[in-house]
Amino acid sequence: MGLFSRMKVRMIEPEHALSGRAEAIQVTAPHFVLGTPIEPPFPEQMELALFGMGCFWGAEKTFWQIDGGGVDAVGYAGGYTPHPTYEEVCSARTGHNEVVRVVFDPAVVSYETILAAFWEGHDPTQGMRQGNDVGTQYRSGVYTYSEEQRAIAEASRDAYQEPLTAAGLGEITTEIEPAGEFYYAEDYHQQYLAKVPNGYCGLGGTGVSCPVGVAGA
Repeated sequence: MGLFSRMKVRMIEPEHALSGRAEAIQVTAPHFVLGTPIEPPFPEQMELALFGMGCFWGAEKTFWQIDGGGVDAVGYAGGYTPHPTYEEVCSARTGHNEVVRVVFDPAVVSYETILAAFWEGHDPTQGMRQGNDVGTQYRSGVYTYSEEQRAIAEASRDAYQEPLTAAGLGEITTEIEPAGEFYYAEDYHQQYLAKVPNGYCGLGGTGVSCPVGVAGA
């Protein structure tokens, strides 16, 4: 692994992160597939979920196909730089992860069901990479909005480790952290694989099913 690659898989210290900007990146269009707004306000009954699972182009498609998933958007989270650009995130100098935020109705689809799609949609044992995509922006992460979500996420991680181990795979490296600020990605990233059906998707799951219901929810 070259020097640049080694730098990309090492989390930057906050004091060395890029300074970013005060202005938010403008999101100008509704969801390309669902036709609904991807910015708040959302209906009162909706809840948020936030995941990093590799390149967000392929990751987002996983969630807009879930019935009851509401609406999704791609962006950046888990780092330090305010309102980063895609190029800045790719530099590994912001600390951010490429993420998908899912707005869902818990009366229609449970958080655990969405988590199962997350686990099965990528390989959570790869550290700072996903397939051929290498860097801190491709790490596996669950970013939680409540203590209940955290407990469910940790329980599902522990339950999923058992079949992964049985299949000969390694330890889950997914970080489970409180959700901080979510910064929208640029318009051209939103629902990318619907706009560019033959576009790049570097995700591939392990083929191991994730048990649902492990936390009794």
